[in-house]
Amino acid sequence: MKRIRNIIFYLSVITGFSFLLYWVFYFGEKLEIGRNVIVPEIRASQWLEFLDIQTLNMSHPLAVLLSQIVTIIIVARIFSWICKKIGQPTVIGEIIAGIVLGPSFAGVWMPEFSAALFPPDSLGSLNVLSQIGLILFMFMVGMELDVKSLKNQARDAVVISQTSIYIPFTLGIGLAYFLYQTFAPHGARFISFSLFIGIALSITAFPVLARIVHERGIHKTHLGTIVITSAALNDITAWCLLAAVVAITEAGSFVSSFYVILLAVLYILLMIGVVRPFLKRVGDLHPSRENMSKPIVAIFFLTLILSSYATEIIGIHALFGAFMAGAIMPDNLKFRSILVEKIEDVALVLLLPLFFVYTGLRTNLELLNDPSMWKITGIIILVAIFGKFIGSALSARFVGQSWRDSLSIGALMNTRGLMELVVLNIGYDLGVLTPEIFTMMVIMALFTTFMTSPILDLVGRLFKEKTEIQFSNAGQNDQYRILVSYADPERGKILLRLAHYFVKKNHENPPVTVMHLSPNNELNQVNIGEYEEECFTPLIEESKVLNQKITTLFKVSNDIRSDICEVANKGGYDMLLIGPGQSIYEGTLLGRILGFTTRFIDPGKIIHSMTGKGTSSKKIPMDEGTRTLLEKTEIPVGILINKNLSEIQHVFIFVFSEADISLLNYAWRLVLNSHVHLTILDPGLLLKKSATEETLKIMRQNAGSFEILEEMKTDKDFLCAYDLMMVSMDGWIRLISGKNTWLVDIPSTLIIKF
Repeated sequence: MKRIRNIIFYLSVITGFSFLLYWVFYFGEKLEIGRNVIVPEIRASQWLEFLDIQTLNMSHPLAVLLSQIVTIIIVARIFSWICKKIGQPTVIGEIIAGIVLGPSFAGVWMPEFSAALFPPDSLGSLNVLSQIGLILFMFMVGMELDVKSLKNQARDAVVISQTSIYIPFTLGIGLAYFLYQTFAPHGARFISFSLFIGIALSITAFPVLARIVHERGIHKTHLGTIVITSAALNDITAWCLLAAVVAITEAGSFVSSFYVILLAVLYILLMIGVVRPFLKRVGDLHPSRENMSKPIVAIFFLTLILSSYATEIIGIHALFGAFMAGAIMPDNLKFRSILVEKIEDVALVLLLPLFFVYTGLRTNLELLNDPSMWKITGIIILVAIFGKFIGSALSARFVGQSWRDSLSIGALMNTRGLMELVVLNIGYDLGVLTPEIFTMMVIMALFTTFMTSPILDLVGRLFKEKTEIQFSNAGQNDQYRILVSYADPERGKILLRLAHYFVKKNHENPPVTVMHLSPNNELNQVNIGEYEEECFTPLIEESKVLNQKITTLFKVSNDIRSDICEVANKGGYDMLLIGPGQSIYEGTLLGRILGFTTRFIDPGKIIHSMTGKGTSSKKIPMDEGTRTLLEKTEIPVGILINKNLSEIQHVFIFVFSEADISLLNYAWRLVLNSHVHLTILDPGLLLKKSATEETLKIMRQNAGSFEILEEMKTDKDFLCAYDLMMVSMDGWIRLISGKNTWLVDIPSTLIIKF
């Protein structure tokens, strides 16, 4: 009844007010009489009129800007994904995307598309929006500096940092002496040109360096600590130096620049002495996400905008103000993490790629149309590498670092990335750099950033030391060691519980390592420590409940499955335990039988990938990540299908073939360490035929802990009486291919790949 009443009310309102609208428009047209109203002429083709309107709409500045943003984000994501796959920082992909969309590629091969997408009168809006993205990014860079940690490594880091700036800075000024006559813009002073070349050669991309260090898992090692500290000090020095260089360039004389620098010093003192204590007080009063209301967030963003505005007015560029605003934020890393989370997606995904493309639009490789130009580009690259890489490495060696660490520090400090582009764009905007020298320096930034990872790999191979991941007790053969790899902490707790039953009696050293690998695009320098703590806290608490010693291993990864394989193979582990992921248990027969469509691995795919047997790969699509994990892992892998596993008292195993007898090695571990009761289903009497004397001896010694059934037991009452089923991969695929509907009643299952 209520539904009919609502329909009647709706129709009455629509009908009544539609009639009222018609009445108003009908009598309103009569008011036009005598007012010389011009009625547009109806064209012969209304379709052409529609197309003209659409063309006009597409040429609107806002429509052009939105189309530019969409194209830029898509192309940047594609090239970032490619660089990620080859082990390079994603920033390289974004820079390359900018060059591809610029005159060097799109302008040559797709001129009409380039002219329509990036008309000259639209570049002003794109530039302003990209500068906002840079301001937000520099604010994040400032917040990523942990001033407290700088004090701990200050002695060696100061020497490495300042030397790695001064040597390339001096070499850059010397190089500018030979480039000035040919490549400096007309009217540009030598001191301005040379200072910008010097600062461009001496800069280090702190955010890129920090990400590489975390990706390689060395952020908690001595090497990682000292190189991050050195890069942070380098960043602070370089930005202060850049502010002075901009002041000198814009002031025009040393006397004028003195006043600019004096204002800059007063600004810094004001920020440190007045603004910072105020912000600290606000941060102490609102330390959590729940307490950080919109007015509080507005205070910090207003500080950022006012700081950037002040430095722009003073004459040392708005980016320095953004960097300074980030650096004086409250020291609480959790507080900084909250601020970073609020802006990083917009800054890094939406706005920052605009800056790379804008830089790409300025980078024209066609300007280097002579072999001599490429020769000069090569010289610039060599001077940059010699000054930064060699200078940093020798400085590190001088303060007592090993040759391996010294060369690694040199390679990492030679990373320029985004910071280099910021400096170059400032110089270009100030009229200090010509398009030709700008293009050469962009190529240098790309080359020196790209070479970082290969050099680190080469240094690692030459010196043969394990610095990426520290493994303890890897050589002990008397202790069974299990590696637990997990993504979700709740699943990790269950895997840890299972591992505990295998090693319960091992007390001397932590026999279980719990490992969490995180994709590198999900973390930043500020919240990485907090994220690591969140990942491990539930497992550490669970280990205390179990009284189980564990070792934690955290790593930021470009390729999670490959890194799991590397850790498992090189760590001296005896077994890898993993849980099912959405991508590897999907669309299988088991899913249709058990209702686990999006949760469990397709064993047919796994077996086929390992042995080439079973169902044709054409019929069952193979997940590439699963194939990589199982093919490259050289130790046994256990895959747990969890069905509310809480404790393990009763276990049964299937013996389908002679190979399945190897399951007893794992079953006996549960018996001997945790006193579980074991049931062996051996319908083919394979134990009597194929068991070794050692196996039979263990069975006799533990006769009360197991029983052998020589017939298949698959009724629900039997299955529900057990906590865990253990089966080999061959046995598992045999069960699945048999289309056994009783599988719906199986308990938690551990599938083992030998």
